[in-house]
Amino acid sequence: MTTKRILVTGGAGFIGSELVTQLAAAGHRVIVVDNLVNGKRDNLAHVRDADVELVVVDIRDRDAMTRLLRGVEIVYHLACLGVRHSLHDPFENHDVNATGTLTLLDLARRADVPRFVYVSSSEVYGTARWVPMTEEHPTFPMTVYGGGKLAGECYTRAFWESYRYPTVVVRPFNSFGPRSHHEGDSGEVIPKFMLRAMVGKPMVIFGDGTQTRDFTFVSDTARGIMLAGMVEMAIGGTFNVGQGREISINELGRTVAAVVGNPETPIVHDEPRPGDVLRLYADSSRAQQVLGFTPTISLHEGLRRLHEWYLSRGVAVEDLLAEERVHNWKKEEITWP
Repeated sequence: MTTKRILVTGGAGFIGSELVTQLAAAGHRVIVVDNLVNGKRDNLAHVRDADVELVVVDIRDRDAMTRLLRGVEIVYHLACLGVRHSLHDPFENHDVNATGTLTLLDLARRADVPRFVYVSSSEVYGTARWVPMTEEHPTFPMTVYGGGKLAGECYTRAFWESYRYPTVVVRPFNSFGPRSHHEGDSGEVIPKFMLRAMVGKPMVIFGDGTQTRDFTFVSDTARGIMLAGMVEMAIGGTFNVGQGREISINELGRTVAAVVGNPETPIVHDEPRPGDVLRLYADSSRAQQVLGFTPTISLHEGLRRLHEWYLSRGVAVEDLLAEERVHNWKKEEITWP
């Protein structure tokens, strides 16, 4: 693998920072573009050197992005606003996730960047009609986030079909691991569960908890994304990246509590979350065949690693939980014990 000049949008975020870590470890020069709305400088503290540059800018800034794209050989586009954000700010969510992607595609093509990898989401599928879900599964997003991500996919594929501009679409399923979000409207179920279980606070499940997800450890997710930019046969393709196993949220709560050594942590059920997908379960066989992607870290092992990471940070769990918003799809938080 020859050294490349690579631009990663959203590279100070959860998955983005792991992708940057892997690219830097492989010897590539990486430009990280992030406006730090959800990303954090600290997420890149371990890789900030001459070969990793963080530029704090919004991807919608055409002049800045035009300058940054000069001489870039691969764009990995991860910058986005999340699914809960879309429930309280749908227009901003669409502007960043859909229109921002179209803008970046246009600028990358004009700059003759040889490869553009768009990182979408399993949320484009909506609830599974069949499992495991192949890339041919119908897309029926249930939130503006899912709709905006699907629009970004369509623009990405259109640039390949219309202009033969080399693009790839990756659909990661739910990821977890170190540097995952527990805070604000970016907070995800596994870090929220884990922090609560570590101090014996009730884990909050929205709805009856029978909904399922396919959780992939972040290093596996990032490796699948990285491969999409490196494998020539990937061009023009769409690829699921997932573990290939489903687990109910009820069972997930019990598993997290057991991993942190607090199995009696209570589970409480709250109102269903609007637009919540009921079932996700990935078929990643195309990624395996074309990209050479195979997940290597099980859910249980990944949870153990995440728990160790929290313990190693030297930050009180109570301080981290103070950043949590339980009903994080709402503009205003409702107090929860």
